[in-house]
Amino acid sequence: MFETLSILVVDDHPMTTDAYINLISSASLGIGFTFQKAADLKTAFKSIEQNFKSGSTFDVALIDISLPPYEEEKILSGTDLAKIIRKRFPDCKIIMLTMHTESLILNRVYKTIHPEGFISKNDIDFATFPSLFGNILKGEIFISKTIKDSLNALLKENVKWDEYDTQIIILLDKGIKTKELPSFIDLSLSSIEKRKANIKRNLLDQKASDDELISVCKVLKLI
Repeated sequence: MFETLSILVVDDHPMTTDAYINLISSASLGIGFTFQKAADLKTAFKSIEQNFKSGSTFDVALIDISLPPYEEEKILSGTDLAKIIRKRFPDCKIIMLTMHTESLILNRVYKTIHPEGFISKNDIDFATFPSLFGNILKGEIFISKTIKDSLNALLKENVKWDEYDTQIIILLDKGIKTKELPSFIDLSLSSIEKRKANIKRNLLDQKASDDELISVCKVLKLI
């Protein structure tokens, strides 16, 4: 665990930013915190670049998805900012926060960033936020209910998820190799590989490992 965490908080509502900072600061996590906050993408981008050039880092970034664009650097949303953080600080835990419920928007953010935390602001309150923040620091991936339901609905629509898909992921989780799956499921190897590829395409990308696929399916409660 870090002795002191450097945290970037980006939200265009100052009271919301201060609320996150106060909740994190008051949580009994046994570590210290330093905060940098930004109310717009320009300020956030400059903080990221200054830290990167100075050799400093951010350990955690809390980012609102819906922020006015910083057109000079072609940063059009919190998602674009998170992409920069992923490049500059690969070990930074990113927590995306939103009021959006649209499946396509949420899915694009999830596939692009794979945040350690993806939270609908409607799903959290002063009582629950400190504990889930602490769990994310410990390595847990957290997706709040509203977002999970929206992602699942889109996935099942696009993939036409059925019991065969569930069986494929469960068997992979048990250590069964893809080439061995036809011995356990009444499908050809070609059909199984097509289903796996379709799930990966919708959740991750085709280069994702089976372990990554299993992990995402568990987080989304698909198995």
